[in-house]
Amino acid sequence: MLKDKMDKVLLGHGSGGRLMHQLVRDYFVPEFGMKDLSDAAVIDIFAEYGLPPHPPLGKGGQKGGRLAFTTDSYVVSPIFFPGGDIGDLAVNGTVNDLSMVGAKPLYLSAGFIIEEGFPMDDLKKVLSSMSAAAKKAGVSIIAGDTKVVDRGKGDGIFINTSGIGFVPEGVDLGPKKIRAGDKVIISGPIGSHGIAVLAQRNGLTFDPPVISDTAPLNGLVELMLPPPFPPLIKGGAGGVRMMRDPTRGGVATTLKEMALESGCCITIHERDMPVPGGVKGACELLGLDPLFVANEGILVAVVSPDVAGPLVEKMRSHEYGRNSMIIGEVSSDGPRSTGMVLLRTEIGGTRIVDMLAGEQLPRIC
Repeated sequence: MLKDKMDKVLLGHGSGGRLMHQLVRDYFVPEFGMKDLSDAAVIDIFAEYGLPPHPPLGKGGQKGGRLAFTTDSYVVSPIFFPGGDIGDLAVNGTVNDLSMVGAKPLYLSAGFIIEEGFPMDDLKKVLSSMSAAAKKAGVSIIAGDTKVVDRGKGDGIFINTSGIGFVPEGVDLGPKKIRAGDKVIISGPIGSHGIAVLAQRNGLTFDPPVISDTAPLNGLVELMLPPPFPPLIKGGAGGVRMMRDPTRGGVATTLKEMALESGCCITIHERDMPVPGGVKGACELLGLDPLFVANEGILVAVVSPDVAGPLVEKMRSHEYGRNSMIIGEVSSDGPRSTGMVLLRTEIGGTRIVDMLAGEQLPRIC
């Protein structure tokens, strides 16, 4: 166990990879009695408290039987980077965590830890960015908190955002829904956010330039899971098994989590993996693997094979899904492959893809 091997927290414990999973499993889970380790929790509050089933929720009185809740903290360095800043990143990240469990995001809170001496002009830019991001995502920031720490005791500004949303009737996503034969879909190119932050932090430039992909995905998810559900997806949301946004740890770590939680083997194809030219060049130069680089505006979905093609076409009609494609499938290669992720290389070989072990790019969100 982790606590038997280490007596101090390492930077890698915040990577989203294996070290962080061990930290959560060995320390947080036993103390808090946690069962679900997803970024957002789905709560059947009406059944739990004996309330009338499926009361109207949200704007327009949509019906939903469950609530979803999430919280996240943002410590990105630097706070301004090509394509975004810590403000819109905080809003988009929380909106996306809710969306990945099939929830419609409604309300956010925002907590700020600000270092003494932080420029007021920068604070105004961050707040303006958050406001614009919330408006674009269709959510309201309704509560918050502000603390100021001594000069030198912080790093400019840290932001915590929490969010609440409702899960429409018929939506029930999770790893236990995944079946052999299912297809793996990605909504866009990988690695842009991590490389954009890395470049800004170190004064690097790449040709073509790399811009962060930070974006709210709730609109795209609503297109995939709209109430009422379209005939495209037989039986309501049954065609979409599970979704995740591959942030820290990248696509590789997200797929490994899916494989472990579902008990299946996931195979992806290198030729189908969308890697932008700037990201590919930067990774080759710096010795990084784009599969492990963070993203902030794409999703990975596992869907039933009969809806995969039509669903990709539908996703391509949305601004954040224009480059959606099928990148792999779920296989049943026997017990030896349980929980594995395999990459079929362009030259015809196969390699095992594991979870990020430490911290490839620290403080990218």
